[in-house]
Amino acid sequence: MLHTKFVQKPRKHILGLESTDGEEIVGESMSIADDELAQIRAARQAEIQQQIEAQTEQHIQTEAQEVAAQEEANIIATAMRTILTPEARDRLARVELGHPELATTVKQHLYTLHQTNRINIPVDDEMLKRILQGLTENNRRETTIRRI
Repeated sequence: MLHTKFVQKPRKHILGLESTDGEEIVGESMSIADDELAQIRAARQAEIQQQIEAQTEQHIQTEAQEVAAQEEANIIATAMRTILTPEARDRLARVELGHPELATTVKQHLYTLHQTNRINIPVDDEMLKRILQGLTENNRRETTIRRI
């Protein structure tokens, strides 16, 4: 028995076109596809570049806001040294450990009052207690239990 090998010419696929005789199909459709691919790449590259620029700008703005907030906190901290007595500063530091938002509010409130000359300096511990009570009473809710 004779064995014969059947050799088939490979078919080439270019742009979805198939050559039956094994010849490549190259022409205008290839250059059109290359142009379209180049346009898609350029558009995608431009899109990525815009995203990078937007992220960089956002990062710069965030850093600027953080720096401004830190500077403001430093200014207020320096002002607290002149506004508060040592005992009042200690009390405010203890309040800050348990309730940082309340301490920040008190510091900003005292700083504003100091800027407008509406507070006597230095603020002692008793005055700070009254300020803290006034601020916490506004935030406190009364709980009542009713029997039905």
